[in-house]
Amino acid sequence: MASSVAPLSQKRKSKKELRDSIETAELNMEADSILRDSLGREIVDTTKMDSMQLAIYHHNRAIDDSIRLDSINRQRANGINSPVQYSAEDSLVYDAMSRTARLYGASTVKYENMDLASEKIHMSIDSSLVHATGARDTTDTTGLKLIGTPVFTMGADKYESDTMAFNFKTKKGLISKVYTQQEDGFLQSEISKRNANGDIYLQHGRYTTCDAKHPDFYIALSRAKVRPGKDVVFGPAYLVVADVPLPLAIPYGFFPFTKSYSSGFIMPTYGDENSRGFYLRDGGYYFAINDKMDLKLLGEIYTKGSWGLSAASNYNKRYRFNGSFYVSYQDTKTGDKGMPDFSRQKSFKIQWSHRQDSKANPYSSLSASVNFATSSYERNNLNSLYNPQTLTQSTRTSSVSWSTTFSSIGLSLSSTANLSQNMRDSSIAMTLPDLNISISRFYPFKRKHAVGDEKWYEKISMSYTGHISNSINTKEDRFLHSNLIKDWRNGWNHSIPISGNFTLFNYLNISPSFNFTDRMYTNKVMRSWDDTRQREVCDTIYRFNNVYNYNLSISASTKMYGFYIPSRKIFGDKIQAVRHVITPSVSFSYAPDFSASRYGYYKTYQKTNADGSVDLVEYSPYSGQLFGVPGKGKTGNISFDLSNNVEMKIKSDKDSTGFKKLSIIDELGLSMSYNMAAKEKPLSDLSMRIRLKWWKNYTFNMTAVFASYAYELDANGHPYVGNHTLWGMGKFGRFQGTSQNFSFTLTPDKIKKWFGGGDDKDDKKKKNKDDEDGMDTDIESNVDDTMVAGQRGAKKKSGGGKAETDADGYMRFNMPWSLTFGYGITMRENTSGKFNTKSMRYPYKFTQNLNVSGNVRLSDGWNISFSSGYDFERKELSMTTASLQRDLHCFNMSCSVVLAPYTSYNFSFRCNAATLTDALKYDKRSGYSNAVEWY
Repeated sequence: MASSVAPLSQKRKSKKELRDSIETAELNMEADSILRDSLGREIVDTTKMDSMQLAIYHHNRAIDDSIRLDSINRQRANGINSPVQYSAEDSLVYDAMSRTARLYGASTVKYENMDLASEKIHMSIDSSLVHATGARDTTDTTGLKLIGTPVFTMGADKYESDTMAFNFKTKKGLISKVYTQQEDGFLQSEISKRNANGDIYLQHGRYTTCDAKHPDFYIALSRAKVRPGKDVVFGPAYLVVADVPLPLAIPYGFFPFTKSYSSGFIMPTYGDENSRGFYLRDGGYYFAINDKMDLKLLGEIYTKGSWGLSAASNYNKRYRFNGSFYVSYQDTKTGDKGMPDFSRQKSFKIQWSHRQDSKANPYSSLSASVNFATSSYERNNLNSLYNPQTLTQSTRTSSVSWSTTFSSIGLSLSSTANLSQNMRDSSIAMTLPDLNISISRFYPFKRKHAVGDEKWYEKISMSYTGHISNSINTKEDRFLHSNLIKDWRNGWNHSIPISGNFTLFNYLNISPSFNFTDRMYTNKVMRSWDDTRQREVCDTIYRFNNVYNYNLSISASTKMYGFYIPSRKIFGDKIQAVRHVITPSVSFSYAPDFSASRYGYYKTYQKTNADGSVDLVEYSPYSGQLFGVPGKGKTGNISFDLSNNVEMKIKSDKDSTGFKKLSIIDELGLSMSYNMAAKEKPLSDLSMRIRLKWWKNYTFNMTAVFASYAYELDANGHPYVGNHTLWGMGKFGRFQGTSQNFSFTLTPDKIKKWFGGGDDKDDKKKKNKDDEDGMDTDIESNVDDTMVAGQRGAKKKSGGGKAETDADGYMRFNMPWSLTFGYGITMRENTSGKFNTKSMRYPYKFTQNLNVSGNVRLSDGWNISFSSGYDFERKELSMTTASLQRDLHCFNMSCSVVLAPYTSYNFSFRCNAATLTDALKYDKRSGYSNAVEWY
């Protein structure tokens, strides 16, 4: 054990040196092997000391205890409970006398969750105070620029400033020229003070959502209080745009900052509407119910008595489902009460969108897309007045669907509720519910444990489809008053197909089939004639009724191949072969005459006319039912179809096989049928089709119909379709008409390729790729061209702001644009025209329409788009719209104009940030009464 006698030199040590030695001993106390008491003092043996040594020992021990207690009390008073870590890249100077540290060059100080980085840091251990500042930039001639300015981070909050003083103990600070980001906004101030709770008090501050170092606009705040992550409350403030103060000031205000949902008021917008007066609209309250659901209640009120309410909600349960719901009610009053022009309309709208996540249940799903509104809603809704597509929408559809599957037995159930509205005549058609039951195809005669070859009867398959439906067609005002039994139509349809597929002689495919259809109805309508009133009388009988029919058919088809090898002397060895594939098929179908009296599907009654003559009227008690009634007449139909395909095989170095196939005629086909059971006109019209794939991104399709029977003249000279065929007269069938649509998109790259301009590598790569794929085309899909133009514009935009140059070193001109043309033409017989008795034909009528749309990106901030068209039949322009968008960095300006069939405009200027989008905005719209018909 060490001796307790202190050397003489120890007596001459200063109090500071003794204190430092004791603190060093305290840091190493746990690792020291010397025995110590509860105060950390060394335990020594004093029994062998003389009186002089014992006196010196007790004197030194008293001094050590005084220094030790002073150090411990001071550490507790400072309140630093965790180690303070600090470092400096350049130098670190520590003054042991004042217990201060000075850090130079990329210095950092870390304490608990606080992190401070600066070029210069002055830290006092005793007072827990840290002072940080930047350094002058020696490269700056003005001498005002600072580098390495303090960056203070505490948790999720980050502050940038020129000078900062912070107390680790009290967590208070004084900051000069602070810069911090709160959600979408940025805060600056000349002088700021931070309290222990983290609140910041600003003086001469600025708030902006512009992320530029020199913001385009800001709100000048005389004083403000910031609660990080919550809100900022400020006193008198005014708007500054481009460093110019505007006379737009407010006495006080606040901006909320939150990353989670929070409830609050929604400020309304104001304006003037000619027919309803001044208004306040879209004001209300937002309820943040929880993280899975919210609710927004809005209202609107007009000075002439009109008002409205709406509610919107969004919900989302992760990995289960998500959707939104919206309902709105309007009470619209126009004109003056008591005057002839006064009117009142009540309207409402319901929208519901629901989608189930595929991970929720692989065997069951629920989805909804509901968009229901009364016919007067859009006419009274202020937002719809300036949206031509919404205002002119003639039909609305809604649907809710549910499905489930029982895979073990192959059973599927699906149900939908459908609603279709005609906004012009306020008629609605609703189906509720519409249930489908299906059993997938199965082979009833197939052996479970097959031995040997498959038997022919094992190829017989069957399936089942059931359809239960309940629907109504009515008007809006009568829908809620309809009777479920008398006004709604309902029924159950069963379909059981049985089929097989066999091969004869290894080349002929035989496919017989039998189809059975059964319909179940809850009522039927019996008709009779009232001689007294001279009108038809209907009697509805409500009871179960069963209506069925069946048919059978058999078809045979095969494929025939023909090859032609062109002459090597003429064509060389480039063309290897030309293949012609002919696919003929013949089918026969039979169905009995279900209009026979034994089935009871058709009835007759005698009609006595006013002149005494008697007519026999035939009708079906099941006409007008959901699934109809079996057709009249016996059917014995023979159908013939012939399809052709022509391809050419050529050599190609681009293909790995060395060869490539080109399609000459993808399909050229015709079809015709003959009904053996028909007494008149058994021959059908000839239908022809052609499909060409000569272009890479476009397929040419065309169908045409040629009538088999010629026109004849009756006794009065009026034409009608007779019983004599044109084929029998040695003539080809009468061409009845066709239709075709063409569309293509022009882009700068296409024009450059057409005229051979430019030597861009990308164009060369694209040209090589076109050569590999075969033939390129000038007729391509609009979607592909638009996407390509947009991607190229995005790539050039992200080029770091450097101007592109061509091979000669000149700046490349670049203005992305696209122009899409669409042309449709229809040719058909004009039966309302004058009949030509010489050619025995009606004249042909052509219907054409032309559509044009395009967009031009003048620069990174300017974009212009338009759409128009021309109706050749009406000889007038179709709906013509144009829009202009301007990206002003932190603001967005847009203007849209409708030029035809009526004129209107909509101008909007608003802040991009969501925080200020409702506060800093300007909207100007043409009133509904200002819309002028265009001639």
